[in-house]
Amino acid sequence: MIRVVFFDLGSTLIYFDASWLEVMPRAAAELTDALLRSGLDLPREDFTLRFLHRIQEYYQQRESEFIEYTTQRILQDLLAELSFSAPAPLLRRALDRFYGVTQSHWRAEEDAHPTLNLLLQQGRRLGLISNASDALDVHTLVDKAGLRGYFEQILISAEVGVRKPHPRIFQLALDYFGINPAEAVMVGDTLGADILGANQIGMRSIWITRRADTPDNRDHLDTIQPSATVATLAEIPPLLERWSFPSPES
Repeated sequence: MIRVVFFDLGSTLIYFDASWLEVMPRAAAELTDALLRSGLDLPREDFTLRFLHRIQEYYQQRESEFIEYTTQRILQDLLAELSFSAPAPLLRRALDRFYGVTQSHWRAEEDAHPTLNLLLQQGRRLGLISNASDALDVHTLVDKAGLRGYFEQILISAEVGVRKPHPRIFQLALDYFGINPAEAVMVGDTLGADILGANQIGMRSIWITRRADTPDNRDHLDTIQPSATVATLAEIPPLLERWSFPSPES
């Protein structure tokens, strides 16, 4: 019996409606402008490019180490390397400008609310496990999409310090609900994070594929197998009704 359904957030319950290659430079420029307005005498274009490069380096590093540092720490370390310092509230204001740009492009999937409502009607409990380097950004996106009321727990890697597929973040989720892995399922779009992490700890896994055509996923197609594959969220409630086995399928 699946008692708890854990969801990923980005590209699972919500989707990005623009090109990251176009949006990220605009977001970084907003961050730089916020720092300049605060009195930091930064070289505008050079710092913007440095920040983008540092973020990209970090994104690549965290995919192999599964350790999550916050974006605020990355920004603080970059400023320190350039002999600048700034208090935490100033850094937060700059990051809010950065994430304000990206947040405007996230949209809730049309079947997100109906699916979550139906799962609750089935008697399932719901949790959210998100890989992200800024917890406030995740909470803002959850509220923007009107999703908070569905979830008993929202677990964010920036607050935990490790990312999916690290077993610790999954174990924390299970411990919160007081269940064993066989009583839970993880729904997500990323084979190497959502599906692998769930499989490793003994949970069932559902791979949602409508936004999952990425190089990383293509690399894992032959090596990471979900318990089930769906194209839309709407397929999940009837799938769970059909499942009756107490342990993940091999």
